[in-house]
Amino acid sequence: LKKLKKCFTVDDLVKLCIDDDIKLISLLHVGEDAEIKTLDFVPRDTKHLRAVLSGGERCDGSSIFHSSGISADKSDIVLRPEPSTAFMDPFAEKDEPALCVFCQHYGADGLELPQSPVTIIHRAFNTLFAQTGIQLFAHAEIEYFLGRDPQRDDINTNEDRSYHASYPQVFGQKLRRDACRILAKIGVSVKYAHSECAFIPSTPEDPLVWEQHEVELALEPLPQAALSAILTQWVLKCLAARAGMRYDGKPINKPGHPGSGLHVHMSPYHPNDFGGQHLMIRNEDDKLHPAAIRLIAGLTQLGGALMAFGNREASSFIRLHQAHEAPSIVNWGDRNRKALIRLPLVAKTINGDLVAPPTIEFRLGDGSAHPYLLMAGLAQAMLYGYSLSVQEAEQLVRDTDANSSTSTNGHAAAAPVPKDFNQVATELERFKHAFAASDVFPKPMLDSLVKHYRAKFNNDKK
Repeated sequence: LKKLKKCFTVDDLVKLCIDDDIKLISLLHVGEDAEIKTLDFVPRDTKHLRAVLSGGERCDGSSIFHSSGISADKSDIVLRPEPSTAFMDPFAEKDEPALCVFCQHYGADGLELPQSPVTIIHRAFNTLFAQTGIQLFAHAEIEYFLGRDPQRDDINTNEDRSYHASYPQVFGQKLRRDACRILAKIGVSVKYAHSECAFIPSTPEDPLVWEQHEVELALEPLPQAALSAILTQWVLKCLAARAGMRYDGKPINKPGHPGSGLHVHMSPYHPNDFGGQHLMIRNEDDKLHPAAIRLIAGLTQLGGALMAFGNREASSFIRLHQAHEAPSIVNWGDRNRKALIRLPLVAKTINGDLVAPPTIEFRLGDGSAHPYLLMAGLAQAMLYGYSLSVQEAEQLVRDTDANSSTSTNGHAAAAPVPKDFNQVATELERFKHAFAASDVFPKPMLDSLVKHYRAKFNNDKK
């Protein structure tokens, strides 16, 4: 279309379909399970095509948001396409192209559906900007395992020593590179990708060989960052299925080996300063920027509650308990991979210029995370940090500094990460007001999540 994605219009998409003879339209959307849903159309004529792309279609909300309060007796909701999300399906047959467009969810009242992940993350992003003047940019790290039958030419025998390994030591390099190319074509910016630490040989119980990889994305405004994370997981799953491999993004593939995290890097952005700029996390005197203090303070308080969105499976606790570069207490530190909140090193050019904006990394989330809800929760955590007095926020940052010498554990007042779903539910209930602030997360949804995790805890004990 020769224009930025954010400038796409319905007219642009209609013209594209006519000019390129695109017969199939796929309306995509993300439900409460963080999976991509698809509704396909073969428009009868141009009028029908325009109607689908502008008005969308109804669907059964009780099947998409069953746990979020939509019942079968009032289940109709509407999918309305957002033209800026359009891309050509990279897995469609060459002679049968398909146009994909993501949708927002609307209720029968014509308003955005409150429990929709898209509604929630846009409200979180817009609320933070309205109240602080800051737009939160973010990107996810997608860690995952690939499994396949052992091959005669396999040469990797080093368990969990595959960080940055290359072909032929790892078999998933081509698939990973193909994913990066496809993501670029559909509008997802990749920072880099590489093999990760874990390598799991086959056993009599599991005949597959498993190796771990990571795709790290580039900074985008929060709503786009969540969509990019979902698309990355989808592309990897599709490529694995086509290659006859198994994709596993769960928190733990095998106990005793590193798990798969979904870490989120955040960069506060001022859109009105000098045409827009990312804030430096530390000032020239090496002190934390006031916005960084607010974000870190909020994360130290809401960190445990955020597990309701970022650590949704029982194996999440195995990953954290093993402590393979996974956090066990709510603290922060510079370049500290064991801290829950990390300030990563940023590379510089020979002239001393940063190659990318500095970020604050939240390392608690894993492969079970709902990217939309987790990232919306991170924005609410920053907003909560701004609700504290300057003195309160600064004291929290001092007390949870992993470099603190005030205790043998390297922290003064850092709390342990929740160890089960009951503790997650307790933390979510404790900070429910922070997530519900400005009507970002619906209160009934939060109440339902508390009950859900209490029930999971009780069922797991049986």
